[in-house]
Amino acid sequence: MSKKNSRNKKGKAPSVITIVLAALLILFAPQLYKIVGPLLDLDLDIGSRGSGETIRLEFPVDRYPATAAHIRDAIASGESRVCTIDRGGAEENRDDSLRGIPTKKGFDRDEWPMAMCEEGGTGADIEYVEPSDNRGAGSWVGHALDDYPDGTQVEFILN
Repeated sequence: MSKKNSRNKKGKAPSVITIVLAALLILFAPQLYKIVGPLLDLDLDIGSRGSGETIRLEFPVDRYPATAAHIRDAIASGESRVCTIDRGGAEENRDDSLRGIPTKKGFDRDEWPMAMCEEGGTGADIEYVEPSDNRGAGSWVGHALDDYPDGTQVEFILN
């Protein structure tokens, strides 16, 4: 019976530094892609989980006009039209995207990409929107996506 060992081709065991660097790279690959991908114009699917399915969601522009206008403006400014569902990352993304953006009486701070999107978080486009429009839109999107697992990519259509 032969024993396997964890040595490389030169007969040396990997160093602790090599193991730690590899673990960090694996752990932070999605975040690195968010930063480097747009700079290099990469179109990779790194960090997605779930079905890998892409669905088209027609957003009700007439019901939530202020939120729709914000989404259009954000996309025109370079934000993604596609949201990869990541419900577990929503709280952290919301904290990251709204950090340093003051509240304004009578308005919500609307984020695009939304906090529930893998693409959301630091660098998201923020706009002040009336609470009824923003919260209604958020509720509508949440219900529309209830049956889709994390990792599903959603292309927002605004007609």
